[in-house]
Amino acid sequence: MMLTPSWQMRLADEFNKDYMLALQQFLSLQQEQGKVIYPVEDERFTALNKTPFEKVRVVILGQDPYHGEGQAHGLSFSVKPNVKVPPSLVNIYKELEMDLGIAPVSHGFLEQWAEQGVLLLNSVLTVEASKAGSHQNKGWEIFTDKIIELINNEHQGVVFMLWGAYAQKKGRHIDRDKHCVLESVHPSPLSAYRGFLGCQHFSKANDYLVALGKEPIKWALEPVKSADEVEQSLQIGLPF
Repeated sequence: MMLTPSWQMRLADEFNKDYMLALQQFLSLQQEQGKVIYPVEDERFTALNKTPFEKVRVVILGQDPYHGEGQAHGLSFSVKPNVKVPPSLVNIYKELEMDLGIAPVSHGFLEQWAEQGVLLLNSVLTVEASKAGSHQNKGWEIFTDKIIELINNEHQGVVFMLWGAYAQKKGRHIDRDKHCVLESVHPSPLSAYRGFLGCQHFSKANDYLVALGKEPIKWALEPVKSADEVEQSLQIGLPF
């Protein structure tokens, strides 16, 4: 799987290391055994390919891909346009409305954020269907630690949003003098009301970026069409 050039030049050596070779062997064996893996192979590096290294302005760190059918597509917290918005993302939308007055959209497709420089990175990039956490400790964490290290070392003034103890532990080596680190509990329904709702991370991120002379993130999402609606538009000649 090729990466966008700015990531490829920085990560190419990782694919030849023992941990990544072992991970590739594990994934191949899973496929040979007929196990369903999410996201599909060509979407595993969507976060990197939608947000090239030089464009990274914000990092939102997740843990595992969604393990339900049709949900995961390589961006943390995001689902495809025709998939029900998951509970954690519902709470993210609630906080957006509380913080910036942005009304929730009907979809959970966050690609528009990724294209603006929001790296939606999961710590683990694959999962077996219906088995949460099934690909943890297989090597992905080493790979994504490297991604965070590169951003920390080579960038200046990136906003890291670390939601929950897992993300905070993974981001413990981020240089707080070079970057803005925003921490809260996870947006899961189990914890969101203990500090995520009301954290104002989205306005704080934009305030920080603007203070550095950078463009703020347009957090308001535009409506998107499902794959079926796009296909119907093509069939009858409508623009999409």
